[in-house]
Amino acid sequence: MPNFETREGAVPGIEGRWTLEAALDLAFGAGDDLKAAFGRGGVRRMGNIVVRPYRRGGLVAKVNGGTYASPARFRKELAVHRALWEAGFPTVEPLGLAHRRKGFGVEGLYFTRYKDARPWPSAWSEARLPDLGTALQALDAWGLFAPDLNATNVMWGAGGLVILDWDRAAWRKGPLLPRYRARLSRSLEKLGAPSEWVEAFRR
Repeated sequence: MPNFETREGAVPGIEGRWTLEAALDLAFGAGDDLKAAFGRGGVRRMGNIVVRPYRRGGLVAKVNGGTYASPARFRKELAVHRALWEAGFPTVEPLGLAHRRKGFGVEGLYFTRYKDARPWPSAWSEARLPDLGTALQALDAWGLFAPDLNATNVMWGAGGLVILDWDRAAWRKGPLLPRYRARLSRSLEKLGAPSEWVEAFRR
């Protein structure tokens, strides 16, 4: 893992100053929107770095879509993500976060290393379900539940499986595999996945 340090700095393409809690060798390249990315938008690739803004969903988004009480939520995701990366779990490399004051709270950005892979809904034929099953079993064994783990956060590339987005993930007790299977089966059905895959996760 790279060395992390807290410092003040700028993020290319975004005016103003940020507090960065990120890798020292964080080097942004030319920016471009990741049009293939699913989610709430605003995800950008800057060279070899992906920048994801923190944005709320649902009704809360209409009131304070990008404002949080403190950076605690961002730091929690980074801690979980770094633990997974260090354990060899199939995810992208976490590079840190940034935050700054906004209104009565803060807004945040999350940094990861870019990896050449496509979201599952854009690559149905490339999926290797046994690899995904092994990853879900590992999360269950570790007691980590990620409520945002749906088909759009599962990616496939030349290197195989990549799982993204550990926002709101938490360590908890109890069997988690059934919850993961139910979450993914709903997501697959909604996104038009092959019916046999939906049924496989339901079973």
